[in-house]
Amino acid sequence: MLYQLRQREYLLEISRAMTSRLELGSVLRLILTYAAEMVGAEVGLIALSEPDGSLVVKASYGIPAHLLPSFAPLLTDIPRLVNLQQRTGWQIPDLHLRLQAVAAAIGMSLDQVISLPLAVDDELLGVIYLFRSGSVAFSHDDRRLLSAFAAQAAIAVRNARLYSELVAEKQRLDAVIENSADGIMILGPDLRIEMINRALLRMTGWSREKALGRPYHEVLALQDTSGKDLHEIEDLERELPRQGTVYVEGELSRKAGSRLVVGVRYTPLWDEAGRLRNIIVNVVDITRYREAEEMKTTFISIISHELKTPVALIKGYATTLAREDAHWDEETLREGLRVIEEESDRLNSLIDNLLDASRIQAGVLKLDLGDVNIPQLVHQVVERFSTQTDRHQFEVDFPDDYPIVLADEERLRQVLNNLISNAIKYSPDGGVIRVGGWADDEWVTVYVADQGIGIPVEEQSRLFQRFYRVDSSLRRKTQGAGLGLYLCKSLIEAHGGRIWFRSEPGKGSTFFFSLPRN
Repeated sequence: MLYQLRQREYLLEISRAMTSRLELGSVLRLILTYAAEMVGAEVGLIALSEPDGSLVVKASYGIPAHLLPSFAPLLTDIPRLVNLQQRTGWQIPDLHLRLQAVAAAIGMSLDQVISLPLAVDDELLGVIYLFRSGSVAFSHDDRRLLSAFAAQAAIAVRNARLYSELVAEKQRLDAVIENSADGIMILGPDLRIEMINRALLRMTGWSREKALGRPYHEVLALQDTSGKDLHEIEDLERELPRQGTVYVEGELSRKAGSRLVVGVRYTPLWDEAGRLRNIIVNVVDITRYREAEEMKTTFISIISHELKTPVALIKGYATTLAREDAHWDEETLREGLRVIEEESDRLNSLIDNLLDASRIQAGVLKLDLGDVNIPQLVHQVVERFSTQTDRHQFEVDFPDDYPIVLADEERLRQVLNNLISNAIKYSPDGGVIRVGGWADDEWVTVYVADQGIGIPVEEQSRLFQRFYRVDSSLRRKTQGAGLGLYLCKSLIEAHGGRIWFRSEPGKGSTFFFSLPRN
């Protein structure tokens, strides 16, 4: 009688302990320890079902870890269906024969065994095995008590498994959110931040510690918004959609002072009573898309102007010279034909630049490499430009031992043409244009220096971008599509070199490029 009271006390204690724990490993160890102590078992183990149907040992009692693989005979061909109303009738075929094989393999005296199914809703979650040595078998009372215990243990195992799955799922979700390239945060009904990921912290410049708990619009400070932002809505539960999202675009003011253009999507989550539970906020950096749109607009504007001007001149002069009611003298004809030729060359150059820009963007630009004498090439380019201006003087300065380089001569000519053309264009008052270079053991370097208007500091970081032209009054008076320096950079980098510049507004600019020495 005392033994039965002690067993009941065990059951109550176990029940309280199991319901207070959710970590699966801890629950399994607790179940096995109490089960063994209730019936005086010396050894025990719990094996749980895996998704593929196999049984794997998850907890042991009185068994050294290195001996666990020897218990494999007890884990195969196990009945999967459990009638919960007749749990005591659940049997493992040839259980004692399997026990003998295990005892022989591990060298332990295991003479008695009892197996208990852990089952919920007739689904086998696992099996408890308890072992004794000697001739005293497990009694009917032992089996009945353990059967009742196993029912509670199965519920505890299922709850612990569900909790483990929930924790794992939350960890996966947290990892996805934290490592998302887009900014994500979760707001409470009061619009305060409950969670914020790394990408959004990087966008806003806030730390996680300072951002959590703050009103979201202090962290996600949008300006010049298109659409109504969330904190401007007076009645969230009435105005937010029951399904769908609210989308806003705007400039994100950051602590560092710089700005990003972002698209923000607010997705409300409602509880069963229709009350606002949370708001999921997705923030996407669309600065590049905006820049691409602006570049597209700039491209259309520049190209339409740059194409229209030479075509109009060619058309005008050709129409004028072809008039049947006019008789032009030789000088007028020669001047008209010269303008047509120059504008045709300009049009052809623009088309070539556009094609080169397309090839570079597509990654199909090819170089025709050969030995190039850069000083000789520079003299050829300078001689051609010197006939086109009477306000500039050219100086060429290369050492006598300047080395021959392996390069594409026509592409280097294109680079020099662009750099010297810019030096002339942005030196409207004339001056000296110096072209020279030097060499060391690894690199050959070329420079083009002018005494022109220079480049504003705020413009310098964007100088090598496609279709970008320095913002100045001179830009409106000069021709160009903003492709020259972009092509120079791409061509020099295609040779394995680099290009850079130094400039001081009002005092001129110097452009350098270096190529690997053969």
